[in-house]
Amino acid sequence: MTKRRQCGSESSPAGVSAEPEEGSRSDRPVRVYADGIYDLFHFGHARSLEQAKKLFPNTYLLVGCCNDEITHRYKGKTVMTEAERYESLRHCKWVDEVIPNAPWVITKEFMEKHMIDYVAHDSLPYADASGAGNDVYEFVKAIGKFKETKRTDGISTSDVIMRILKDYNQYVMRNLARGYTRKDLGVSYVKEKQLRVNMGITKLRQKVKEHQEKFHTVAKTAGIVHNEWLENADRWVAGFLEKFEEGCHIMETAIKDRIQERWRPKSLPQEQLVS
Repeated sequence: MTKRRQCGSESSPAGVSAEPEEGSRSDRPVRVYADGIYDLFHFGHARSLEQAKKLFPNTYLLVGCCNDEITHRYKGKTVMTEAERYESLRHCKWVDEVIPNAPWVITKEFMEKHMIDYVAHDSLPYADASGAGNDVYEFVKAIGKFKETKRTDGISTSDVIMRILKDYNQYVMRNLARGYTRKDLGVSYVKEKQLRVNMGITKLRQKVKEHQEKFHTVAKTAGIVHNEWLENADRWVAGFLEKFEEGCHIMETAIKDRIQERWRPKSLPQEQLVS
């Protein structure tokens, strides 16, 4: 007898696995199902699966993951492919079985096929983008087989993506420095040069700041007070950086003009225009 057959019942009045009431004793594991997209798998995902696994003393946790086709259709583009998302789930210690190509909406037939006793998810209503219903968990809630888990505050796939977008320039420069080309990163020639100039300015500012701090330390140790000199030094440094940035802007404009000039259609000879 397979482990799956031991975990489930072949018939049920409700059309799903016949699970004893909570608190009653049973030798077989309770089959709990959780589902999601699990893109950029993070500890928030792992914690929700841990809660699902610990709903009962003896739980067999099945986790469904939607494929790329329906995910991109109903939710949007993912960072990871379906194969990467499936594999991430397989390496989570709370997961007993991964169900690839999971349906967007849980149905009676799906629960019967996998002998699911309960479905675990957070309690927020999830609008059914496929149009099959108002809530993707509507059927499960209606038959009393829904178990609530809590979301982890401060972490979500959207939050992780927003962090990357917020510091986009820094991550581009990080990867350029590690050997990636601008084509690998989908960055234009002008954008790459602009980022490199900005990074040079940032490094220059940091070096100036370090030298200023060293001078302040030496002056304080020696008991020297040169407030007027320090104010002038700050002004000179600021003026230099301003001129440097202005020069970089001029260079950037020149590059853009050069590119536009190169790709601008050449005018036809006068005799061709007449004919």
